[in-house]
Amino acid sequence: MPVRTEATPNPNAVKFTVGVQVGGPRSYTPGDEVDHPVAGQLLALPGVASVFMTADFVTVTKQPSADWSDIVPEAERILEHHFG
Repeated sequence: MPVRTEATPNPNAVKFTVGVQVGGPRSYTPGDEVDHPVAGQLLALPGVASVFMTADFVTVTKQPSADWSDIVPEAERILEHHFG
């Protein structure tokens, strides 16, 4: 299943449904000890403020000054590579 990207009520958060269990619920922020490789890769993207993983989706929250056009394609690539 390809990754499905959805807006959320929060303009600084996007939900990525991956179609398989991702574990969790777990939240990660920069500076945390990250025990999931996907969360670490997502947090390394410029502008990402946090990652939440549960059920079959991952929610990425960006810093207010960041642009989704810089984050979404890379996040989709990471998620499709790992869960696709």
